[in-house]
Amino acid sequence: MQPIRVAALALGLALPAPADAAEVAFPTGWRDWKHVKSMVIEPGHPLYEAFGGIHHIYADSRAVEGYRTGSFPDGAVIVFDLLEAERANDAVVEGPRKVLGVMRKDGRAFAATGGWGFEGFAAGDPNRRVVGSQAAEACFGCHAGQAASDYVFSRLRE
Repeated sequence: MQPIRVAALALGLALPAPADAAEVAFPTGWRDWKHVKSMVIEPGHPLYEAFGGIHHIYADSRAVEGYRTGSFPDGAVIVFDLLEAERANDAVVEGPRKVLGVMRKDGRAFAATGGWGFEGFAAGDPNRRVVGSQAAEACFGCHAGQAASDYVFSRLRE
């Protein structure tokens, strides 16, 4: 450990996190981005326990470019909005938000996870991170199988 960092830690001083501790920020304005697609995962689907509900996928302008070209540029952001699916009166409607998932492309900061940083915000609360340093296991483990599409499951629906 570097002497300055050791001294700062001993004194309880805050230093910037090391470069490998990059975080994915809570997005702003994402509901105004391009709507990519929606889907519902219902009981019986293998991912129902973790991801059951209504999914809406949104992409910022750089991510839209990536969907169109097949290669997402650094800075691209994709939002996965997961809501409870409520059934009433022969309809399925959105219930409370379960999680807001965010993917941010930065090939250098997130090289170990295909160039993507992952984060989830419980109930869409920017102060309730649920992925943190577990992105490789919690997210990239599944996304790794999508290498041919730059680790993205969704496809742009125009």
